[in-house]
Amino acid sequence: MTECNQAPRRGMPRLGRAIALLCALVLGLGFAAPALADPGDDGGLDLNRYSKWTRPLQGVVVALDPGHNGGNFGDLRAISQRVSDGRGGFTACDTLGTSTMDGYTEHELAYDVAQVLTERLEYLGATVLSTRTDDHSIGPCVDVRGRFAEDNDVDILLSLHASSNQDRTRSGFHVVVADPALSPSQDGPSRRLAEAVVEGMGAAGLQPHPGLDDAIAERSDLATLNFARRPAVQVELGEMQNPADAESMTSAQGRLIYAEALAEGVLLWQEGLDAGRN
Repeated sequence: MTECNQAPRRGMPRLGRAIALLCALVLGLGFAAPALADPGDDGGLDLNRYSKWTRPLQGVVVALDPGHNGGNFGDLRAISQRVSDGRGGFTACDTLGTSTMDGYTEHELAYDVAQVLTERLEYLGATVLSTRTDDHSIGPCVDVRGRFAEDNDVDILLSLHASSNQDRTRSGFHVVVADPALSPSQDGPSRRLAEAVVEGMGAAGLQPHPGLDDAIAERSDLATLNFARRPAVQVELGEMQNPADAESMTSAQGRLIYAEALAEGVLLWQEGLDAGRN
């Protein structure tokens, strides 16, 4: 900004001092509140409508659980150990997950989307914690992922996954809640979180799975949700075997849209709290 750099600093007239103060303010705002990457013209949500001074998620603690892990394929024994499923039975520590036809894996997708989503949520003022911080280590097991929410006293838990149906014509996202509920947080609070996430995904132009009227599925077999004692959902971002969904998942633009849709869902959830609906 040449005009700012050339503004007189000593013995300046009143107008010059005003220009210098304005330049300092503009430069300061530019440094303190960098804009997020533009989602572009082919989808996504403009979270830049919130300035960093607004920070609508200030004080909210979000746990992200990027599903599976990068160590799975070389460590089948480690992930095959049996752990509690949270309902009196047992389940595998983890599973291999799925992948696109071109080999882009579910654990890569979940981790990549979580990285962008973390940036978005932090921009909006949230504190973000993650059950795993790299995409090459093993673990944690699914029961530990669920307990992560209460152990770290988070407000909500989003577990990120993708579906593996072999019918390549199936497409679209859906959100899973634990059912029947094992704690009060798994009843109304998790359901309202799921509804907010569905609304956020729809606002980003993402299509829900056509086989579910409200894009919400109820399952009792997911230990991560069974162990969570905070509002928690598992988000199946799409079908990795579907060509259109896979194209979105394997592109940086597509993953940006997923991340901004999820951030919008968290904003809508918080707005619900502020309105007294929860």
